[in-house]
Amino acid sequence: MTQRTAFFSRHNVRQAALLALAGLTATLGGCISQVDYDNLLVTNRTLTNRNQELRASLDECEAARSALGGSRQSGDTTISQLTAQLKEKDSLLDDYEQRMRQLEEQMQGFSFGALDPVTDAALADLAARHSNLLSYDSAQGMLRFNADLTFGSGSDVVSAGAKRTLSSLANILKGSGASQYDLVIVGHTDSQRISSGTARRHPTNMHLSCHRAISVRNELTTLGIDGSKIQAAGWGDQRPLVPNNADGNTPANRRVEIYVGRSVGGAGGGAPAGGSGSAGVDIDRQTPPDRQPAITK
Repeated sequence: MTQRTAFFSRHNVRQAALLALAGLTATLGGCISQVDYDNLLVTNRTLTNRNQELRASLDECEAARSALGGSRQSGDTTISQLTAQLKEKDSLLDDYEQRMRQLEEQMQGFSFGALDPVTDAALADLAARHSNLLSYDSAQGMLRFNADLTFGSGSDVVSAGAKRTLSSLANILKGSGASQYDLVIVGHTDSQRISSGTARRHPTNMHLSCHRAISVRNELTTLGIDGSKIQAAGWGDQRPLVPNNADGNTPANRRVEIYVGRSVGGAGGGAPAGGSGSAGVDIDRQTPPDRQPAITK
């Protein structure tokens, strides 16, 4: 069997492993939170994309080695280098395969509970009293804030009205029943592209969604919630509630979601139970903007 044939045999095995993991994910969907499920899906997608990149690079190496095969005197050294690269890429594939197995093991350990009745009732009452600003999903332990009422256009500055509501939320979270919970705050935008003015502070929709989540987190910590129990994340325009309009301007998709659930982490806390829709990380404001055309947001 040639080295290339062997490689693709191994690749087929890995593809089967990935398909098996996907099936396992679907089977276990009832016993893990949507937050962790989404995180695992994103990691799975990242590993799959990386495998595809390595495969394409492998094809390029093989083509280059074949082209050099007719000139042994000048090409032997380069062929040796390409062979070493092939071995390195094969090692990387093995590493990604191992990481997939580790993800599978992590998924088998997830088991979460619901919010306590007192906290659940308090959050439902808060949403009822501020129904123009937010809604509450008891099944997920999730508060959804209308971003257009929480922030100004293209801004991450929390509005005065939203600050008052967050103050009431902080009072609930500081109650004895809610002290056991962590929070995941997730920002979302529509697909309308960032304007040139907004881009100076928020280069992309991903930045804007993360920065808004961070602003809500900062507001809650100012109100006395322990910052080590709050994660801020963003999806940008990647998780719309409804299909975006042709121009991207879709208010329903501009939102901030706060998921409340029991910690499953170590001493410093971890991802909460009962949540979904989070798979981002805090993004540094100094990250360069992308090259998309700007449209007023």
